[in-house]
Amino acid sequence: MTDKSLFLVSLVVDDYDRAKVFYCDDLGFICIEDTPLGDAKRWVVVAPKGGNGAALLLAKADNDRQRAVIGNQAGGRVGFFLKTDDFARDHAAMLARGVCFIEEPRHEAYGIVAVFIDPYGNTWDLIEHTAR
Repeated sequence: MTDKSLFLVSLVVDDYDRAKVFYCDDLGFICIEDTPLGDAKRWVVVAPKGGNGAALLLAKADNDRQRAVIGNQAGGRVGFFLKTDDFARDHAAMLARGVCFIEEPRHEAYGIVAVFIDPYGNTWDLIEHTAR
């Protein structure tokens, strides 16, 4: 049996520090790594505290093609899913930090969910799954 997992997802951003402030300060992620690579490039990895899923590689756009996808990496669909064990706690904390939810929380067959946007316009689900 092979041991494989999805451990990083690239998220194209306009500025490393602006992205770090949102993900670490507003969403409560931790910065796992921030290593200079030269030529103003950095290897910046953030992930939810206590999480065991994939982390985000904050990748600064450096050409027009990359800048064109900032905020639209999933073509207008929800492209990122932040799982929580306590929706009410995390929803309230995110609202208090100024995170913009574009809908009220709703109950679905799979759990409680609400869509929020990051500073770039990417849409995210905050979701607490229903116990199965």
